[in-house]
Amino acid sequence: MTSVPPRFHWFLPTGGDDEKLGASSHGVSIAGGYARDAAAADGHRDASLEYLTELARTVDELGFDAVLTPTGGHCEDAWLVTSALIPATRRLKFLVAFRPGAVAPVLAAQMVSTFHRLSGGRILLNVVVGGDDTEQRAFGDTLGKDERYARADQFLQIARDVGQGKPVHVDGPYYTVDRLQSSGFAGHPNVPLPDVYLGGSSDAAIGVAARQADVFLTWGEPPAAVGEKLARVRQEAAAVGRTIRGGIRLHVIARDTAAQAWQAAEELIADVDQDTIATRQKQLAAIGSEGQRRMLALHGGDRDNLVVGPNLWAGIGLIRGGAGTALVGSHDEIADRIDEYRSVGIEEFIFSGYPHIEEARHFGTGVLPRYRTN
Repeated sequence: MTSVPPRFHWFLPTGGDDEKLGASSHGVSIAGGYARDAAAADGHRDASLEYLTELARTVDELGFDAVLTPTGGHCEDAWLVTSALIPATRRLKFLVAFRPGAVAPVLAAQMVSTFHRLSGGRILLNVVVGGDDTEQRAFGDTLGKDERYARADQFLQIARDVGQGKPVHVDGPYYTVDRLQSSGFAGHPNVPLPDVYLGGSSDAAIGVAARQADVFLTWGEPPAAVGEKLARVRQEAAAVGRTIRGGIRLHVIARDTAAQAWQAAEELIADVDQDTIATRQKQLAAIGSEGQRRMLALHGGDRDNLVVGPNLWAGIGLIRGGAGTALVGSHDEIADRIDEYRSVGIEEFIFSGYPHIEEARHFGTGVLPRYRTN
């Protein structure tokens, strides 16, 4: 197990929150899912500024390091939401997800610089290249997946150089920039690019992460598969003289007893019918993401095949796109699984749960204190 103390982050559901998983839940509209009908959704909570503020304050007080804010058509804009939450929080950092194809690299460096000053340095970056070609085209991005990763590579190098005040003279293939050495934006000192989080399971994703990321993110596969993927990324990073941390994105259902946790898991998907599962599995399989393919392969859409490892449950992935697995169990069991992931190199954990405020409290009071020394 790594001796580095783990970092724990939470998730900001800017597409809405729910007490039960259903057609209105955050992430269910990924890859052309169901349109949300809030009026018909039992227990749905809109992603209002008031609700997101309550959640951000809760995880700040509980001691989480940061909140991940997603990007895409299924949620609100991450930059605007997180900037609105700066004055409502004290020490919480914001892991802002964004797509390089949607913003120019020099502008991104300026946005980072502004956010850094307004928040007192509380910004991290989650670079998302986009796994769904259809959604990318809807945003005006016509590049294929491998090209999107190549563009992200060039994007990050430009943004990094700008943040360090270096002159940038680049002509293609994706950007043309001619910028003299600068003292920073608005007359302020330069602000280096903060830690970059980047995930993906394809060869292109792993290559870019090795060259440009500070943290390689993976969804919640069993520890052996996670360790194998992370070892490959670290090997490629070492080949170019870099080191990289491992991070994982998981849901969590933690309770005082294992029986209580598994009952909560079953209740979470109790209203999801087989037709909805079949439709969502077909939609998610069509998006062409290697990471999504690996998530779907864990359970194959089979409601009777959802326990895919010790305390690792794939029920959320029956209809939700993206991260589809959860750690389910007693506080002791959840801690054991965290330590198991740490033993294969994971140093940062991004958790979430339905509903997000209540689950943050369960984890934040039952598990998180075990890893805090002050």
